[in-house]
Amino acid sequence: MASDNRFALAALALAIIAILISLAAFVNTSSKISSIEDDVSAISEAIEGLEEKIARSPEVQTETVTKTEVETETETVVTERVSLTVIGPWAGDEAKYFQAVLDEYMRRNPNVEIKYVTMRAEDVATALPIQFEAGTSPADVIITPWAWWIVEMAKKGYVEDVSRLIDPADYVQGTVENVMWDGKVWGAPFTMWLKPGFWYKKSFFEQYGLSEPENLDEFMNLLATLSQIEDLKNPIVTGDGVGWPISDVVEHFIINVGGPDLQLALIEGEARFTDPEVRAVFENYIVPMIENGYFSEPIEWTQAITLWWNGDYALYFMGTWITGMVDDPNDLGFFPLPGAKGVVGGADYIFVPKSAPNKEMALDLLKFLATEGQAVHVSQPAGKIPTWLEVPTEQLWAPMQGVYAKVKELNLQILPDLDDSVGGDWQTLFWDQLKLLWVSPDKLDQVLQTLDQEFPS
Repeated sequence: MASDNRFALAALALAIIAILISLAAFVNTSSKISSIEDDVSAISEAIEGLEEKIARSPEVQTETVTKTEVETETETVVTERVSLTVIGPWAGDEAKYFQAVLDEYMRRNPNVEIKYVTMRAEDVATALPIQFEAGTSPADVIITPWAWWIVEMAKKGYVEDVSRLIDPADYVQGTVENVMWDGKVWGAPFTMWLKPGFWYKKSFFEQYGLSEPENLDEFMNLLATLSQIEDLKNPIVTGDGVGWPISDVVEHFIINVGGPDLQLALIEGEARFTDPEVRAVFENYIVPMIENGYFSEPIEWTQAITLWWNGDYALYFMGTWITGMVDDPNDLGFFPLPGAKGVVGGADYIFVPKSAPNKEMALDLLKFLATEGQAVHVSQPAGKIPTWLEVPTEQLWAPMQGVYAKVKELNLQILPDLDDSVGGDWQTLFWDQLKLLWVSPDKLDQVLQTLDQEFPS
């Protein structure tokens, strides 16, 4: 471009010079010729000045390009900031492990900001239906262990259908089915916990020369031996909250003394708590253990972890999430009741209320939590396994890989939680009656009759 300008200016100057010389031919006096020559000289100097200015201008490409003029419409994309609120049951360290999942979603979606709020399942079930009925929701995404409650809310028209997002074939059998009704899927399973048995510190067993029992007689002998250790308050610490840790112990005995089918029959109402085979589980094992002082009095379950870990108790029946709540998970061992045939396992469930403030983004988050988010969660010390079948086993947190391997080695059938499956008012009644039994084992028949009479038909 610069070179073209120089050529054009030079040609213009020469043309002017030619015109002036032609004019000079008509002028006869030498003085006028001299004047014209001076003008030509001035023009030449002006041209040289212009060439110098052009030479000092930035160089540009001189290639000849054929251009076609088109109208280009430039669209300015504005990414709107979206704020989501998630309600879930986890607090403390458990909340921290779940936060890692939310952080990963926000990393992938920089325009999204997520606030996590802890709320117990009991409080969710009590407080939220009033807001749903009013057409509002305090959160975009809600997580609860109570699949039955999500279905109940769906029947009232408060829950968003997620059938297009969740395929039951992609998940552990039975997990998605828990939140299905009317042929549609109303929630998505998150990661799964197990309640595999009695946890102990390996270092404690080594200190006292103890080993895992191989049959029920050895189990009872182990408890008798532990009761003789001076530093122990009781062989087994009884965790308590609203009553559910006690119910876990009872279910473990029902499954592994009475059999997995007995657990399923109780859930379906096909067996009764007053049936002889159910009563025998309590009469022959649970009541004698309470009466012999093998169980402590109920203690708030997180406080019980600290007391047990510090050596006040030897055994603690708890779910796999305990692996992420102790100082050294490598010092953890566990055993189910000898001859165990099954283990309770259950998932937490995600749903989006119809009145969610940011429904579309909430549904996107639900899909992430139910799939790739599970891989993030099980890699944390959360003590969980995935329900989404696409997560490789090696992505599990190392201590949980060992637990999962032992459950598979023993070929334990994974069974639904009894009180979580029945739900409703009966669930809290179940907890209360078992707490009564723990402090008054002589009231066994009264407890069993109450549970039978109040069981939903």
